[in-house]
Amino acid sequence: MFSIVPMRAAIGVATTLLATSLAMTARADDASPWQRDGHSAVRLLAGSRSGAVLLGGIAFQLQQGWKTYWRTPGDSGVPPRFDFSKSDNVEAVTVMWPAPLKFDDGAGGHSIGYHNQIVLPLRIVAKAADKPVTLRAEINYAVCERLCIPVEASVELGFNSVASTEDANLRAALDTVPKPANIGDPNPLTIRDVKRDGAKKVLVDVVAPDSRNVNLFVEGPSLDWSLPIPAPVEPSPPGVKRFTFELDGLPPGAKPDGAALKFTLVGPEKSYEFNTNLE
Repeated sequence: MFSIVPMRAAIGVATTLLATSLAMTARADDASPWQRDGHSAVRLLAGSRSGAVLLGGIAFQLQQGWKTYWRTPGDSGVPPRFDFSKSDNVEAVTVMWPAPLKFDDGAGGHSIGYHNQIVLPLRIVAKAADKPVTLRAEINYAVCERLCIPVEASVELGFNSVASTEDANLRAALDTVPKPANIGDPNPLTIRDVKRDGAKKVLVDVVAPDSRNVNLFVEGPSLDWSLPIPAPVEPSPPGVKRFTFELDGLPPGAKPDGAALKFTLVGPEKSYEFNTNLE
C-alpha cells in the first residue's frame, strides 16, 4: 500500500533530512577519525576558523590502567613527539600542555603524564588566512602499564567550520594548561622563592592553601637537560611547602649558573608556570 505525501510536506521532510545530513557532516569534519592501537587512540580536533590563528587539539584516549607522558616524562618514560611539516598552509604549530600528574613508575621513581583521556591544545598559525588549512600530524608516543609500548599514528584534518562542535572541548582543555606567573606573585598557590643550597642543591619554597596535593616539576633550558623531580622536604619551614632537587642530568659541559629553568606548580584546582634564571 502506498501513501501519497503532499508536496509541501515532502519538501519539509527533504529539507530536514538535508539539514541533519549537513550537521552530521560538519560534526564529523570537526574531528579526524580515531587512530587506534591495542591500548590507546588518538585524533585531531578542529576549532572554529576565524583569521590566521586557529585553535586545534590532539585528543588521546587511554585504556584503563595505562598512561602516556608529558613533555618531560620524569624518571622513566618517553615524551610524545609531533611532526606537522606535511601540513598545508600552516606556518607554525605550538603544542600546549595541560597540567600533568605524577605516577609511581614501579621502579622506585616517578613518571609524569596523563591517564584516561587528555586533549593537548594546539595554536596553529596559517600562512594565508583566506586559504584552506589542512593539518597533518605524525605522532610518536608511548603508552605504559608495567611495560611501555611505542605507538606511531598519522592523522589529518581540515579546518573548515565557522562554528565548530569541538569549541567547548578545546576551551576546557585550554583551562587546564598552567597559567604564566612570576615568582613571588600573591596568588593563593605560588612559588615564593628559589635559591641554591651549596653547589648542587636547589630549594623551592611554595605557598599553597592545601599543600597535601601539590606537585612541582622543573625543566632545564633545552630538551637535553634531565633534571630530577623536586621532592618535598619534611618538615618544611613555617608557612611554606619546601621542595628540593639536585642539579643532576645536565648535558656535558653545561653550567647551572644562570640557567633558564621552568617550574610547573600543580595544585588540585589551579596550576602555574614560572620561568626564572638560577642564581
